[in-house]
Amino acid sequence: MTTEDRIVDVWGDRTPYSRGGAWPVRVDAHLASGVGPGDVDRWVQTASTLHSNGDAFDVAVRDGRMVGVRGRADDRVNRGRLGPKDLYGWQAIQSPDRLTRPLVRRDGRLVECSWDEAMDAVVGRTQQLLDEQGPSAIGFYTTGQLFLEEYYTLALVAHGGIRTNHVDGNTRLCTATAAEALKETFGSDGQPGSYTDVDHADVIALFGHNVAETQTVLWMRILDRLAGDDPPAVICVDPRTTPVAGAATVHLAPRPGTNVALMNALLHQVIADGHVDEEWLSAHTVGYADLEQTVARYTPEVVSTICDVPAADIRTAARLIGEAEALLSTVLQGFYQSHQATAAAVQVNNLHLLRGMIGRPGCGILQLNGQPTAQNTRECGADGDMAGFRNWSNQSHVEDLARVWNVESKQIPHATPPTHAMQIMRYVEDGSIRMLWVSGTNPVVSMPELARMRSVLSQERLFLVVQDIFLTETAQLADVVLPAAAWGEKTGAFTNADRTVHLSEKAVDPPGEARSDLDIFVDFARRMGLQDKDGQPLVSWSTPEEAFDAWRECSRGRPCDYSGLSYEKLRGGSGIQWPCTDEAPDGTERLYAGGAFWASPDDCETYGRDLETGAPVEEQEYRALNPFGRAVIKASDYRPPHEMPDEQHPLQLITGRTVYHFHTRTRTGRVPELQSAAPDVWVEVSVSDAETFGLREGDLAEVATPRGEVRARVRVSGIRPGVVFLPFHYGYWDTAEGWRPEEHGRAANELTATDWDPASKQPIFKTAACTVRKVADGDGTPSPAPDNTASAPVRVASAEGAQR
Repeated sequence: MTTEDRIVDVWGDRTPYSRGGAWPVRVDAHLASGVGPGDVDRWVQTASTLHSNGDAFDVAVRDGRMVGVRGRADDRVNRGRLGPKDLYGWQAIQSPDRLTRPLVRRDGRLVECSWDEAMDAVVGRTQQLLDEQGPSAIGFYTTGQLFLEEYYTLALVAHGGIRTNHVDGNTRLCTATAAEALKETFGSDGQPGSYTDVDHADVIALFGHNVAETQTVLWMRILDRLAGDDPPAVICVDPRTTPVAGAATVHLAPRPGTNVALMNALLHQVIADGHVDEEWLSAHTVGYADLEQTVARYTPEVVSTICDVPAADIRTAARLIGEAEALLSTVLQGFYQSHQATAAAVQVNNLHLLRGMIGRPGCGILQLNGQPTAQNTRECGADGDMAGFRNWSNQSHVEDLARVWNVESKQIPHATPPTHAMQIMRYVEDGSIRMLWVSGTNPVVSMPELARMRSVLSQERLFLVVQDIFLTETAQLADVVLPAAAWGEKTGAFTNADRTVHLSEKAVDPPGEARSDLDIFVDFARRMGLQDKDGQPLVSWSTPEEAFDAWRECSRGRPCDYSGLSYEKLRGGSGIQWPCTDEAPDGTERLYAGGAFWASPDDCETYGRDLETGAPVEEQEYRALNPFGRAVIKASDYRPPHEMPDEQHPLQLITGRTVYHFHTRTRTGRVPELQSAAPDVWVEVSVSDAETFGLREGDLAEVATPRGEVRARVRVSGIRPGVVFLPFHYGYWDTAEGWRPEEHGRAANELTATDWDPASKQPIFKTAACTVRKVADGDGTPSPAPDNTASAPVRVASAEGAQR
């Protein structure tokens, strides 16, 4: 296929197949202009790093440079298929503006220096703060894009060496609710389902998951099922008319912030229609009586007034779920970044528990991730979780980790819950955290309320370390910048959203003096003199394979057991799903077969939280509820969002992805095909709202919330009335124009609020109240200043009849 084909025809040709069949192979490839297959010196295995699907592919290397990619036909995840970011994203690694030497701030400017100078500055400031204020003065904020070995090393250094509790990742912005929802229901993180459930399901329900753009190859798999005999029914829950909605049997488009009400209505109707597997439910769960009582008042008619979704459509969706022989459900940011995020995601789990549909082919739950290695941050303990899905509140788990690390258990901070990212930034703001080490992420564009974030990270008293491959908006503010190696320039393992572990081999050398993140963390630990209780180096490894072997031992016996894996086993062929053990040497396709859960009090990763307040459940309360390790059914009432539309801000703003970009465009913005496909921010409005606000396709509009304004070109779409959409990728850097002025914002997070879900602590990006006005016609003619006398009708979700 040509480059233009896969930008325009995102999902490629169909290879239809039927339920229970094998997904056919289709190998996608792209080589640089002028390079043919015979010109390639060698092919090196890797997998996708620009989304969470884990598409396996090989990198073409010629004369020491990457020159293309091809899909791996025998891989279980993609069977050779690649999406646009897989096909073209590798080019960013070879951008001429890569960071190649460390930088330090001198006289207000970042200047190049040696590694010794940079690390001396970092180590010196760390030791000074430890002496003066202790570990609580130091925080680490990482990404969802490093390798497993790097996260595990960071977790050991931060928790076991520095002894700080302030460790989290930008996975807090995209996957924290996935983890929390799984813990709340099953006692532990870990996706129950498998991508192969697409092959067996007769109903596929996508809750807030625009899979067509976020996991393109997974959507190809669904499209191929839809094109075959006996296609599945598809339920789409999304306020936008996405490609998923276009293919859906039923499309539910609720008002933002009303997901819990909608889920309660679906649960209500499944129960009312008699589709509960009561025998399975009684044997394998606790908490059903409370759920039944709670959802009794959420009839489709009542919820229709809250969500503005036809009651008949709710009943249709409930009937499809209730009559399904094999139900596959997926969940992503439309739920995770919305009001009552964890409560809504947990109700998806509840649907499966009511129907007894878990652990069997086609009966899967995928609480999905947004980033390629988000799963590894959670497993390895680099996001506030405890390494190996251990329980911070269980002293025996803390002691077990101390045994693995060969440190005293009191050395591992666990007296209070780990500090989540939003709280870390508050501690930076109030001055209690004086050093923040940011690796592989760009919070000055990705965090909510960016004016505040710039202020927080620009403080004189903060020592900011940024470790990245480009000089991002955040790196511009740093005191020390450490140049990192990218994927393909280092070796490591990573795990996708259905627990498939892939190995990515080093294909080319990093530019200049850039180093792998693993090398940087190991160097820091040794310069700091971090030791175990026997006086030996705390970090006992130096190579990726040694780090992987250490992680295997840390994970042994835990839900995410890697003990049966090795680099040798991961080389060639397909990725392998954990748990992989001596008893399951080929991995485990689905969790919880037979209704056996990790929820017993001695084994579970958490005792849970109150879904409404976030208050931790105490151990004795949990033991009384769940003494036999059954899954926990948790009910939740609907509560209106904190920020509701009013006369000044009559619309609701949601943010999200486009298929051509990833996060803040640090890499995809440097890829010609991807950047030209989506070069600038846009604002999506409905036909009726365009008429109300005098907008036409291509006009320049200003979107405003109480926190700021963003200017973007208008797209009139099938989005539901009363809702405005902005993609969140665009910051203040551009390949063509360099650093763009901030006088007219283009980053969606100028508008979002500092607010988060009480249970998962994930920021809420999808319920801000906003208004929109035309700034100029599509031809550039300026619009008159607004007279502020006309506004759209205020659309407020009613909670009448649905409260306790």
